[in-house]
Amino acid sequence: MSAPCCAGQLACCCGTAACALCCKCCPKIKQSTSTRFMYALYFILVTIICCVMMSTTVANEMKTHIPFYKQMCKGIQAGEMCEKLVGYSAVYKVCFGMACFFFLFFLFTIKIDSSKSCRAYVHNGFWFIKLILLAAMCSGAFFIPDQDTFLNAWRYVGATGGFLFIAIQLILLVEFAHKWNKNWTAGANHKQMWSGLLALVTLILYSVAVAALVLMALFYTRSEGCMYNKVLIGVNGGLCLFVSLVAISPCVQNRQPHSGLLQSGVISCYVMYLTFSALSSKPPETILDENNQNITICVPEFSQGLHRDENLVTGLGTTILFGCILYSCLTSTTRASSEALRGLYATPETEVARCCFCCVPDGDGDAEEHVEKRRGQTVIYDEKKGTVYSYAYFHFVFFLASLYVMMTVTHWFHYESAQIEKFFTGTWSIFWIKMVSCWVCVCLYLWTLIAPLCCPTREFSV
Repeated sequence: MSAPCCAGQLACCCGTAACALCCKCCPKIKQSTSTRFMYALYFILVTIICCVMMSTTVANEMKTHIPFYKQMCKGIQAGEMCEKLVGYSAVYKVCFGMACFFFLFFLFTIKIDSSKSCRAYVHNGFWFIKLILLAAMCSGAFFIPDQDTFLNAWRYVGATGGFLFIAIQLILLVEFAHKWNKNWTAGANHKQMWSGLLALVTLILYSVAVAALVLMALFYTRSEGCMYNKVLIGVNGGLCLFVSLVAISPCVQNRQPHSGLLQSGVISCYVMYLTFSALSSKPPETILDENNQNITICVPEFSQGLHRDENLVTGLGTTILFGCILYSCLTSTTRASSEALRGLYATPETEVARCCFCCVPDGDGDAEEHVEKRRGQTVIYDEKKGTVYSYAYFHFVFFLASLYVMMTVTHWFHYESAQIEKFFTGTWSIFWIKMVSCWVCVCLYLWTLIAPLCCPTREFSV
């Protein structure tokens, strides 16, 4: 590693310079993107630690292979076999520290409009100092007095924050569906190609939704039993049909000409996904067969074979799940997303139809204003004229995501028996959280359709 690159990394860790890789062949990176990825890296690091703390396999391997393990545990006052560093209570404490870290920065960055202010410099730099602060907060949670009261109170705070995180994602999903339809409809007014694309994508979305409904009816139900599954599949399928009919009804079309089947197709696919996810998370039902032996019903037969290698399923599934959480955090923290939550949208006159309309970066106008060329990766300072995303909103979403991770890793309200190896074992709390999320999503979308009818004097723009 060259001396200029070392100096750059030092300026990033202990100063206000943007972080970048030392490899020259890496593509250019914007300062705003670099900052968000560094916070995401901290989030991933703490999430991995939480998963390790919930793993009995890792705990047993440490006991076996680490010499003087018992003496080390006593030395750091973590219990005879480090029991204070494992289990749901340890995850609660670590996530408490991470949540406090992001909430502190949420308060610290409120109403920052310029990247040249002192608070903005702290937000965009001093990464080593912030890492020490995060580690201190996570460690300090283990010394909170009256642990039982703290854990009970923190559980309800975590559940509230987790539900709020889910609600934000659902609101942004509905906003995404409306934005997609509005963007492509604007293109259809000028080119016939966009009308064809609109019809094709709508057909694909409904085909996927119908296929998912049929497959769930085949694999998650049987002639006897499975009443929960039958009712929920029928109800959710009926809700998808209902919102589709409402979306194209004449009264809705009169008030919202942009309303169509594309939005309801997106919502229908998501409802089918949540229904499948909820049915997969439901505790298995068992009955006695003719030989008086318990057999599992209401689940696909091939899924029972998939769950035999628990380590593979848990590792792959956990990686995908937390990858989705991280993606949700990063896409939920753009300026467009924060404006959507406040009801601010682009006017139809400024809409330009694009295939990748949702990937248009913020603040492109001054992206090339100042470029810092190092020996390694080139950094573009894209916030010279102002911030391209809300710093406070960014930290608030990661604060909620910290609580959501805490509740997810500890199986929500089945925390006492939670283990990362049994992460995909069905529980009723996870089942109902997913099912309620499904219904909330439908209600949010339905409200965007009927709100102009219920409040005709108000302006609604989606």
